[in-house]
Amino acid sequence: MLSTSPASESFFRNPLPAFEGGLPPWDSQEPPFIFPPPQDEPAVILEPPQEPVISKPGSDNSKPRNSGSVRSKKLSSGSGKTKRSGDIIDERKRRRMISNRESARRSRMRKQKDLENLRNKVNSIRIGNQELMNRLRLILYNDQIVRRENERLQSESVVLRQRLWDIRQVLLVRQLQQQLNSSSWPCNNVTSINGEHITHQSIIS
Repeated sequence: MLSTSPASESFFRNPLPAFEGGLPPWDSQEPPFIFPPPQDEPAVILEPPQEPVISKPGSDNSKPRNSGSVRSKKLSSGSGKTKRSGDIIDERKRRRMISNRESARRSRMRKQKDLENLRNKVNSIRIGNQELMNRLRLILYNDQIVRRENERLQSESVVLRQRLWDIRQVLLVRQLQQQLNSSSWPCNNVTSINGEHITHQSIIS
């Protein structure tokens, strides 16, 4: 198989030349290499914020030395996110507080306006009530005047009725006197009617 692959023979061939004295390289007392030759390792893709991992061949400790810094960076990034979220929450609280204050101010203004309207209505009602009271007082005053005038007219009516009665009595007496004077039976008697003396001639048949 080695004869069929000359490239593999050249690969396993010793790259170093022969030593002086005819000794082969493997008969030397000192080994040619202290450490085994480094082998090709797969490339490690690291994140930008992390530092490259340094590892020594043959050592068991293959963890990176900057794990504390990575943790601190993660903690700082986490604290930064928490701070940003806290700032967002504070901003929301501040906006909510401003909105609540604005709504409370509008509510106070609306209530104050309604209260002012109610006060104006109460004042207008009081003014109207005062006007009605003044009119009622005027009506009561006029009613008293009318009642007094009615009483006066009633008393005058009684007096006038009495006078009318007296006048009718006088007219009846006068009418009676005229009837007696025009009678055909004279007489010498004296008749007194209402304090007046009337002389009659007596007729002897």
